[in-house]
Amino acid sequence: MNDLERLDEIRDICRGDVRRLARILSEVESSPTDATRSLLKALFPMTDGSWVTGITGSPGSGKSTLVEALARHYRSAGEKVGIVAVDPTSPFTGGALLGDRVRMQNLFTDPGVFIRSMATRGRLGGLSSAVDDALVVLGAGGFKRLMVETVGVGQDEVDVVRTAEVVLVLLVPGMGDEIQSIKAGIMEIGDIFVINKADRPEAMKTERELRAVLSLAARDDGWDPPIVQTVATRDQGIEEVAEAVETYRRFTSRETASRRRVFLYRQKVLEMIRDRVAERVVNDLGSKELDRWARQMANREVDPYTLVDRIFERSGSRP
Repeated sequence: MNDLERLDEIRDICRGDVRRLARILSEVESSPTDATRSLLKALFPMTDGSWVTGITGSPGSGKSTLVEALARHYRSAGEKVGIVAVDPTSPFTGGALLGDRVRMQNLFTDPGVFIRSMATRGRLGGLSSAVDDALVVLGAGGFKRLMVETVGVGQDEVDVVRTAEVVLVLLVPGMGDEIQSIKAGIMEIGDIFVINKADRPEAMKTERELRAVLSLAARDDGWDPPIVQTVATRDQGIEEVAEAVETYRRFTSRETASRRRVFLYRQKVLEMIRDRVAERVVNDLGSKELDRWARQMANREVDPYTLVDRIFERSGSRP
């Protein structure tokens, strides 16, 4: 691709060209080339001002419904909204099983909303490794209000804290979330807790138990996570959720709270290094060689620690 074509590509993305955005996101998710990475480098400075909200919680908590309601709220204020919905990976195609065709259908006709489903591709933390790159593309495309809806894998779903600048944890009364809320992993990543389907009679009980758990330990940054009750299907409590997000955004603009953003980008760099090293090693080995060594390990002919040492020695470096 020559410089003129690259400029056209960047120009199309910055004006929010839907076809161009979809094509670049497909490249990002499949197998990024050097040209794709070069494009991402050019786009990254244009993402200033974008804000990423992560929405996580157990399956059935109403994450998609809340995302749709929040998107409508932001659109009513004239903001462009980019949504990345992370779905389970198909074991046959490697793609997203649910897909955005069955999600948030009321938003598809709005040109100010861009929705993309992405597969986890085996990542246990609930996020695809391409999500960060997708957010760069969408942020440069003028979608400054960004939302990431995670797959809903329960206790392992903590990777969103390395991607989002504010994390919403959804709980549902009467579905065992009172117990789930006590688990440290989910509790620690939540900046705002949302009790959805709050028209159920157990809602106040869930809120009391949640407040009791939150009171056991103060956060290092001094933030006191609020609890908001919503009925997302009726847009109840959505304005309060959006207000809580803005309050946290103002809070993190303070110098004393900037450690969160430093941590976030530090984790992104480490993740990129791990992915790049793994990609390079696999490419150097080749699929057949990797399968041969995997068989040796399965037959207990070699241990995994020695095997990894050999791989790094072969690549000319040490782990």
